[in-house]
Amino acid sequence: MKKLLTICAGPRAKWVTLAVWLIAMVAFGAANLPKKFDEIQKNDSASFLPASAESTKALEATRTLTGQESVTIVTVYRRGSGLTPADRAKIASDRTELNAEQLPRTSPFAAPVIAPDGTTALLSADIATNGKPETILDPVDAVRTIVSRSDGGGLQVKVTGSAGYSADAIKVFGNINGTLIAVAGALVLFLLIIIYRSPIFWIIPILAVGFAELASRSIGYLLGQIGVTVNGQSSSIMSILVLGAGTDYALLLVARYREELRREPDRHVAMQRALAAAGPAIIASGVTVTLAVLTLMLAQVNGTAGLGPLGALGVVIAMLSMLTLLPALLVVFGRRAFWPRVPHVGDAGTDVTHGSWRRWGERIA
Repeated sequence: MKKLLTICAGPRAKWVTLAVWLIAMVAFGAANLPKKFDEIQKNDSASFLPASAESTKALEATRTLTGQESVTIVTVYRRGSGLTPADRAKIASDRTELNAEQLPRTSPFAAPVIAPDGTTALLSADIATNGKPETILDPVDAVRTIVSRSDGGGLQVKVTGSAGYSADAIKVFGNINGTLIAVAGALVLFLLIIIYRSPIFWIIPILAVGFAELASRSIGYLLGQIGVTVNGQSSSIMSILVLGAGTDYALLLVARYREELRREPDRHVAMQRALAAAGPAIIASGVTVTLAVLTLMLAQVNGTAGLGPLGALGVVIAMLSMLTLLPALLVVFGRRAFWPRVPHVGDAGTDVTHGSWRRWGERIA
């Protein structure tokens, strides 16, 4: 086990390790798998419903009968005091204009359904989708533009239904992934610079995490192809797990590596000792988190159940990257990667004698 953990830090093995990761990244990129992972995300109603729900069964029956999914777009008109003749005229006008637009993949809007109390009216149609976000977004955005041109002097007009909900979910989760990664990445970058006090060292662990993220999304696409539900929510959480777990394991390994560099002149031997010491803890942590995340597969909601294998995948890939790619990168760059606080043999280091991190650790302990 020890030999297997330390093999990637050898003088020749480090280049083999880097080559394997680079070849994998080129292959994933050539197959466009990271992009395809975004395309297979399903932010429709079914991904947020239990597999046993009647709504899910109805959607599956629709797919079986028509070969595609159909979602309903509903425009709600409401006035608490009751719909006025002008309101009813607007509803009729909106219906005429919507049908005249001949929105893509959208059925004609049916006659409005008026509530018995006369306060609310529903205008609905069906949208046929093929799994691509734009097949829902385009018709929903067009409907919202048309019905919102005039508020009718206090008339409330909202677009909802499974189509409206799905369109909102697509927009939210389509933007949240980039925002989460940017914020989390900025925080990790800040912490790495503060902890290691080096303007360049942060590049190495961030590069290893980036490779892990691309690998996770590529393999995640393959999971989606075999039936795992992938939506914007699970995709975002997987990315955060890769970044968080990867950074955590990197900090543990790098701390041990710096200690060994103060004892051992050969950087390869120092990394092998660091891997032998920190590797088992990283593996134990990774396996524990992976097993915990896999319990989500027991959830009834499709999206939550899909997060189980996706989250586990992210943690495993992050762990593998920190135990193979990161050590190889560190021994390639050597001690100079820690500039300007380069660890030398015999140097006790301020963190060992009187550094602020030691003082904080002693106070907490």
